[in-house]
Amino acid sequence: MKTEPAPFSEDDLLPLSGVQHVVFCERQAALIHLEGLWEDNPLTVEGSHLHEGADAGLREVRGSLRIARGLPLRSRRLGLSGIADVVEFRRTEDPACGARLRDTPGLWLPFPVEYKRGKPKPYRADEVQLCAQGMCLEEMLGVPVPRGALFYGKTRRRKEVELDSGLRRSTEEAALRFRQIIASGKTPLAHREPKCRRCSLLNVCKPEAPWRSAARYLSSIVRDARAGGGEGT
Repeated sequence: MKTEPAPFSEDDLLPLSGVQHVVFCERQAALIHLEGLWEDNPLTVEGSHLHEGADAGLREVRGSLRIARGLPLRSRRLGLSGIADVVEFRRTEDPACGARLRDTPGLWLPFPVEYKRGKPKPYRADEVQLCAQGMCLEEMLGVPVPRGALFYGKTRRRKEVELDSGLRRSTEEAALRFRQIIASGKTPLAHREPKCRRCSLLNVCKPEAPWRSAARYLSSIVRDARAGGGEGT
């Protein structure tokens, strides 16, 4: 019989966004979540503006639709916590999939919507992040979340995503790998790939340089500059 992993404590929860970073690039995940590095580029700024629009307001009511924005999420089973851009709650008569909401009569089916800049990508990092949100909602509300959607700023269209068993398995694996990277305290080595051009951390990652840690790389530049200044005085 399969044994479920013991749930993580609230103090052990990691940022949900980390699973998306891990799927895109494990080194990027470590640079952000281990070394605390981040740099904006035009793509991340555009994405931030898109998220600000998604988070402008807490709740809307549109007939049989309830829209929650900036909803806190957490899963002790996955060991993740974060904030959902948008969760739509659609009225349902099925007690097997409908959650009860505070101060709102009836049953409601959760449907997470994650906002992304650009357009759909060839890798599944966005889908994994959305799936993690859906799995958090399932644990919090006690009802299944079979699907969600990704809204892309460039196409201005939604891409509906089935949260199937394969995607859930990939999400669990990403959450586990993220935790392993954080526990190791080590930043993976860089490997230059075409997708590096779109990464906001390219200038600090230095994929061509023989450095595991970007923070140590930056520290070495400071040390060298100070040493050079001392010799010239």
